[in-house]
Amino acid sequence: MASFSVHCSLVVFFSLIFFNIIGSLNAAEPYLTLDYYASTCPNALEIVRKEMECSVLSETRMAASVLRLHFHDCFVQGCDGSILLDDTYTLKGEKEASSNVNSLRGYELIDRIKNKLESECPGVVSCADILTIAARDAVILVGGPYWDVPLGRKDSRTASFSLANENLPTPDQGLLTLVNKFIYQGLSVTDMVALVGAHTIGMARCENFRARIYGDFQTTAGKSPLAGSHLSNLKNKCPVHGGDDNIAALDQLTPNLFDNSFYQYLLRGEGLLNSDQEMYTGLLGFQTKDLVVKYAHDSVAFFQQFADSMVKMGNVTNQESFTTGEVRKNCRFVNT
Repeated sequence: MASFSVHCSLVVFFSLIFFNIIGSLNAAEPYLTLDYYASTCPNALEIVRKEMECSVLSETRMAASVLRLHFHDCFVQGCDGSILLDDTYTLKGEKEASSNVNSLRGYELIDRIKNKLESECPGVVSCADILTIAARDAVILVGGPYWDVPLGRKDSRTASFSLANENLPTPDQGLLTLVNKFIYQGLSVTDMVALVGAHTIGMARCENFRARIYGDFQTTAGKSPLAGSHLSNLKNKCPVHGGDDNIAALDQLTPNLFDNSFYQYLLRGEGLLNSDQEMYTGLLGFQTKDLVVKYAHDSVAFFQQFADSMVKMGNVTNQESFTTGEVRKNCRFVNT
């Protein structure tokens, strides 16, 4: 039995290394540039920034909401604005998919930004680009790193309800499944651990962390009074039955600040989501554990990798949209 376990561990270890390499090789090479709107809409980035400032100032949580919206867009057909499409008689959108229906918000903010840009330069700035810029600004506004955003995406004229259900990671999935979902997008294991760090400003619904707090939370967190008090508070927010929509911060210490304390929670075994905690305490987390430790102790390294990985994720584009895509007049509907 011991030799079988060692063999299994080695297979998983080398699989993760293989996936990491393949993910780097398969990264998309989109036709994006940093100065794409320099002549056609020179105030585009400034307009997005001002609207994001107003929104996050009035509700800090909106930073995490826009960041999540961008993430969920990029994992389905690439970063093509398909997540923004409403259902119509002829199109089934992604908003009602299981991973989106109760977790995504911020659509109205994107609508406001789009309206401002349409007044400034009609038919020029795509919804996909708006969402990508807004996600970067969201991170900056709550203390996170800056990165240059390559631009020039087109908006897809299609959406995929089925891919939204299949491609998006879920809180109850194991580590290998999660790694595979990132690799499928051309993102490495390092990218995954860094991007999950966005949970430093996120909130989770009771439905998504109930199994964790009534399951192995006590085992991974130990029996310290602080962990016990934290678990008790979580159970008050999320009873065994009911309260599915009650929310709790993924980072209880600094929920409105983009920092590396999320990883410190994982080191203490207090990650709110099973999928997060698995990166550190999971039996298969060879490479992910080292990265969690690194980012927990080195915020500069985390910020740098997060910025690099966000650019890489933003470059996961829908190649078909470059030939058949458009710049939507309204982010919720394809042009007629």
